[in-house]
Amino acid sequence: MAKGILGRKIGMTQIFTEEGEVIPVTVVEAGPCVVVQKKTKEVDGYDAYQIGFGEIKPKHVNKPLKGHFEKAGVEPKKYLREVKFDQEYNVGDVIKVDIFKEGEKVDVIGTSKGKGFAGTIKRWNFHRGPMSHGSKFHRAPGSLGASTFPARVFKGKKMAGRMGGKRVTIQNLEIVRVDPERNLLLIKGSIPGPKKGLVIIREAVKAG
Repeated sequence: MAKGILGRKIGMTQIFTEEGEVIPVTVVEAGPCVVVQKKTKEVDGYDAYQIGFGEIKPKHVNKPLKGHFEKAGVEPKKYLREVKFDQEYNVGDVIKVDIFKEGEKVDVIGTSKGKGFAGTIKRWNFHRGPMSHGSKFHRAPGSLGASTFPARVFKGKKMAGRMGGKRVTIQNLEIVRVDPERNLLLIKGSIPGPKKGLVIIREAVKAG
């Protein structure tokens, strides 16, 4: 990927174009991010930049991370993630939201909202059974299809379980507006995660 930035999801709203068209957008506080470490093929086996985002109180920084930030000569940050850039950066450089322009396509990575332990109807949109008296089968998962052979449940069987709380990538979202003064990105459509959730915004991966 050619460029990317860390951000915090603020929420959704809508804006109007000059033609009067309504566009639903997600507002993201993106950056400023600071380059904490530069990884190279010679030392680490691959090229990448470790960037930090978000304020954190000194008492919440453990000793290993404190030494890591002191070595880089930067203020401690709440989040650290690795991003690949085509452009050269040095440790301590600041990456701001103006690396993106209106109309660009981006991929947004976040952690989806956790729904807890969910049944098959909520998790997989299964149909329920009859709700009349005497049915005794309402929202149960039903038969699993396994008998004496193969005497087990196949992997990947759609059953009840933890729903949400997973890493999700939404591809090819359009940047509608960039506000460098307030470090804001307005992205068309919805993005994964709750409000105040961490997201990674990167240049869209082009096919081929």
